[in-house]
Amino acid sequence: MGIKRGTTLAAVAVVVALTATACGGDDTAGNAKPAGAASVAPAAGSGEYGSDYGAGSAGGAADAKGAGQLAVAQNEQIGALLTDSAGLTLYRFDKDTAKPPKSNCDGDCAKAWPAVAAGDATAAAGMDASLLGEVVRTDGSKQLTVAGWPVYRYAKDTKAGETNGQGVGGTWFALAPDGKKAAKAAAAPAGAGQASGALTVAKDPKLGEHIVDGNGMTVYRFKKDTAWPMASNCTGDCVAKWPVVPPVDKANAKGIVEKGYSVLDRPDGKKQQAIDCWPVYTFTGDKKAGDINGQGVGGTWYAVSPDGKLITTS
Repeated sequence: MGIKRGTTLAAVAVVVALTATACGGDDTAGNAKPAGAASVAPAAGSGEYGSDYGAGSAGGAADAKGAGQLAVAQNEQIGALLTDSAGLTLYRFDKDTAKPPKSNCDGDCAKAWPAVAAGDATAAAGMDASLLGEVVRTDGSKQLTVAGWPVYRYAKDTKAGETNGQGVGGTWFALAPDGKKAAKAAAAPAGAGQASGALTVAKDPKLGEHIVDGNGMTVYRFKKDTAWPMASNCTGDCVAKWPVVPPVDKANAKGIVEKGYSVLDRPDGKKQQAIDCWPVYTFTGDKKAGDINGQGVGGTWYAVSPDGKLITTS
């Protein structure tokens, strides 16, 4: 197929935003930078393709350019979205299909929405590289796909970070790293597996002292994560069962060691608290404060001590 894959680590790792305190100790070393933030602009154009794309705009599939190294940008209004190597926003079209992949954007549509050529795309850090693919267009050229969806740029986006194509005609939307429409994650209500803005230490007869969130729900670590680079390997169905602990101000973290107390920027748009540089979670199987039903699940999930270490005692 000719599409480059990201490194094995990049395919599963989440880009990390560290605090001034370096994540390290026995588990870590160095720093990494998060993807750049993108600005948002109102949806442009009055029609399905957007009006006034002009004679000088990009042509159709014959002029298609590759995406190069993909990146994940955080947009304040849209959430996490994919960009090409130049920082230009990538889009999908509701009238296309993903199963099977098929582009329904030709002619004038392809002038306003240039297809992104397949062949040189590399998965963004934190993105599943297996989602990259290609589709043969009606003119015989090959177009990049993400999760089966053909990928486009918008002719009226002229510089990195612009999202003028968002919502055009009610059918064009920025691409999320998983191939879905980019959308800012809604805040979860307190008590629904998300911390309520605080962390503290509780004592359990079996576990001893362990970290809980503001609702008294046990906080866990995943053995398949890494502290350097600080990365979460819990995505999709996993994160639905093990919700991330959102950032908690140090002033509201009582009894927690501050070494490696940092925040992780995930490609799904969520921000996740890390303790000693390890991402932390709660468990949907815990129904009330004090439950420890997640302890030892799969031999990979364990409660967290006040210094961020795993508690393997059962």
